[in-house]
Formats: sequence, structure tokens, C-alpha cells
Amino acid sequence: MDHGIMMFPTDYAIDPAELAREVEARGFDSLWFPEHSHIPTERASPYPGGGDLPRMYIHTYDPFVALTAAAAATTTLKVATGICLVIQRDPIHTAKQVASLDRLSGGRFLFGIGAGWNREEMAHHGANPKTRMRLMGEQVKAMKELWTKDEAEFHGEFVDFAPSWAWPKPTQQPHPPVYVGGMGPGVEDRILEYGDAWLPQRVGPDNIGEFEQRADALQQRAADAGRGRIPMSLFGAETSSEALDGYRRIGLERAIYGVSSSDRDTVLKELDELAKVIG
Repeated sequence: MDHGIMMFPTDYAIDPAELAREVEARGFDSLWFPEHSHIPTERASPYPGGGDLPRMYIHTYDPFVALTAAAAATTTLKVATGICLVIQRDPIHTAKQVASLDRLSGGRFLFGIGAGWNREEMAHHGANPKTRMRLMGEQVKAMKELWTKDEAEFHGEFVDFAPSWAWPKPTQQPHPPVYVGGMGPGVEDRILEYGDAWLPQRVGPDNIGEFEQRADALQQRAADAGRGRIPMSLFGAETSSEALDGYRRIGLERAIYGVSSSDRDTVLKELDELAKVIG
């Protein structure tokens, strides 16, 4: 099982390039950056973690810019969105950003996606919360056409474009793996429809048995569909020996640990502590 790091890259925290070098130096395999384009000041959507919205949500760099800096500062570290809010983005531009980053990183990009939680934020981008899952599916399918076809076209309910040329193509073939984020009841369907991997979250000793049943069911459905094993990377992993043993038993590809959006000394201390725990 590999181990990754997630941090909200902000204008007041450790620089993304320096963070990436330190993460790679400690033997972690990947660095994951989330995103929020903006946070509406009058919002009804509750923060998923409860309480007040943390400061980092409104100071986050664009993930593709920050990950490009991270990739340029490293040689083996995988760089990843965790997650990219694709429903708030134009799919043609996003396809080009993904392909560009994958090529510039030498094929080290992992594309973690999700539909998000902040309904006011999505509405500002013209995305209807009620149809956001259908929109996300079309966007991913359209991007795959752009990545894999010399002349790509797509005609759907939300995404529509005529035959088009779009380069560069990704280094990874046929494209960077699409990690579908979420724990909702329909996430397995989305993974099997247009995803390559699962990015679950909030799994620890108290609910690992329930998650194992879901994971086993997903793998069985994949096998029945003629697919290989679906990789699973856990977001917000815990570090207790009980949790880590459970993650290995289930066969997680990767456990991803969060660190603070803070100054260099604070973050490096957290990385050192995590490196000791995971060995």
C-alpha cells in the first residue's frame, strides 16, 4: 500500500513546489490538491465538517497551476487533484489542462474528480445541483474523447461539440486514471460507468467493516463486467495501527493523509510525524 499527502495549497501556506519536494523526500508516492474557485459569502450549504468554514477554502490556488509547480520540483512524485470540481469547469479547457499537466509531469498525473458540496458555488458556474451527477458523467466522457481521438466530438444533454482537433494528448495511455470521489449510494455506478478508480473518504476502524463490504461488491461488479480490479485510494486516512491494518486487508492501493494549510515548519513537522507512523 502506498501513502499520499493532501493539502489545500493556499497563498499563506508552504509553497506548493517546496511542499512537493519535502513530500517526495520522505517517501510518499503522491501529492493531492483540492479546489474551490470561490466561496459565496451568503451560502446555505453547510460545511461538511461542521462548524465554521475553514480559512483555507477561500485562499486556495488553482490546482492545475499549483500541481504544475509541484511536478516541476520533483521527479517521481505523482501529482493529483483531490478533487477537481469538474462540474464547475468547461470540459474542453479542463481536458487540455489535464493533458498538458500529464505531459509536463512525464505521465505522473492522477485525475481525482467530484461534484462538490457547495450548491451556491456550483450555481455561480451555471451548474444545477439537481443534475450535477449527469453533468459530471458527460463531462468526463467528453474529455476522454478529446484525450483519445484525433478528431473528437461529443453530443449530449449538457456537453455538445462538433468534430474538433485538440492537442496535446496525455502521456499516459489511454489517459490519466480518473478517480471518482465520494461515498454516496451511487458512486459505484459512476465508477463503473466512466471511472478508473475510487477515491473514498472518512473510513476508519468504526466503519471499515461496512466499507469492506462495499469495496468487495464493487470489485465483484467490475469482474462481472469484464474489468480488472478497481484501484481504491482512501482520502483522509487515519494513522492508527488498527486502521492501517484494515486498509491493507481490504487491499487499498493508497492511503492519503491530510496536513495543515500552514507555514513550512508546521507542515514539515506533520510530514515527519506521518513518515514515522507509516514506516
